[in-house]
Amino acid sequence: MGRGDSSAVDAVCAEMSSSVSCTQRLWSISEDSLRRYVHFASECCIQELLSASDSNRVVNDHDGWKVLARHSGVEISKKRRSGSLHTFRSRWLLQSVSPQQFITFANAIDAAKQWDSDLVEAKYIKEDLEDNLSIIRLRFGDSSKPLFKNREFIVYERRETMDEGTMVVAVASLPKEIAAGLHPKGSNSIRGVLLQSGWVVEKLEDDSCMVTYVVRLDPAGWLPKCFVNRLNTKLVMIIDNLRKLAQANPIDGDI
Repeated sequence: MGRGDSSAVDAVCAEMSSSVSCTQRLWSISEDSLRRYVHFASECCIQELLSASDSNRVVNDHDGWKVLARHSGVEISKKRRSGSLHTFRSRWLLQSVSPQQFITFANAIDAAKQWDSDLVEAKYIKEDLEDNLSIIRLRFGDSSKPLFKNREFIVYERRETMDEGTMVVAVASLPKEIAAGLHPKGSNSIRGVLLQSGWVVEKLEDDSCMVTYVVRLDPAGWLPKCFVNRLNTKLVMIIDNLRKLAQANPIDGDI
């Protein structure tokens, strides 16, 4: 990161510190400072996602990724980390699905419940922060799978297209003080933390694409022993559901 990026973060922190209410303990932040913070934070997230999607890197002990399973063409890997933080990656070659076709549905929060059955609500808190920047609230209900049960996430979403045509969607939680200022936590919810997660969709020949989906999260609560197997299944189903949506609803230019 450049010196300007660090200065932007320092300015955001200074503004938030001066705006804290001693009684409410909620942090206030201007839209300009929020935009600068998200730009800085999302640069790190984008680089992490691109590194995880690099097809030329060999999955081995030195790389840190361990293949857990392969289901119907989907490869599931886990990044070894200490403590309760887990990073999972799913990769799938989608034939006859263009990057634009896939990412259109991965980005559409009004369609999110069609590809993630655990999701109860997805709504924009700030949809027009910038053309490629949004702040979103994701809420999961009582019947959701462990780790997501009764949890909500306040996340930024940044969308970028690289020079070679690769599409990246970076998603991560805002710091809890900023999130609380933008949207107070629900009384019956646990606010989880999503860390450097998102999509990388690489364009291939014949309007096909390689999709990499990375999830790194802090469950903010007890982690059940069955977590790995259940999240493996969830990662497979998310990409499969998105594939079905994309194939059933071609967009202009993809037919």
